[in-house]
Amino acid sequence: MNLKRVLLGGSLLLSVICCLPVFVFGQESVTVLQGAELTRVVPTGFYFQALSAPTQMRNSAAARFGTKRFVVTGLVDTSGYAADVRAKYEGFFITDSLIRINGSDLGSGAYGFGFSNDGKLQILDLAGNQILSVATTKDTQLKRPRPLMMTKAGNGVRFYSGKDYVTIFAK
Repeated sequence: MNLKRVLLGGSLLLSVICCLPVFVFGQESVTVLQGAELTRVVPTGFYFQALSAPTQMRNSAAARFGTKRFVVTGLVDTSGYAADVRAKYEGFFITDSLIRINGSDLGSGAYGFGFSNDGKLQILDLAGNQILSVATTKDTQLKRPRPLMMTKAGNGVRFYSGKDYVTIFAK
């Protein structure tokens, strides 16, 4: 009887230990990158509509989902761009896997982005064509908004332009 109890307990413990990796891999923990980690993933310049612009490193943000999935964003110097391009393009948005932005899917790739005055985030392909447009939310509680930043929000991140933000989740 005692041997049965030990064997049952041992097999139960072994089952739990064997299942732990499944639970760990199933969770997509998110980390907002800072310092050296951030500078390693942010490109120093970005190509958009036949021009290359330098990245404003102080206005860059990135998040890592799990161990190898990234979303990288940054504002660029658009002074060399035409006024109509500057009106819709603020910077770059790079994702190496499928993500969900405010409920809309975005595939892996490199894109341009802009936050519009009418409360929308526009995602553009490298030729300047709109790929995605989602409504933003205004965070009235945010004390010190920056031109561009990311903060952790549960198992996703909030991607901010000033007080306007969208929520990004790994898919």
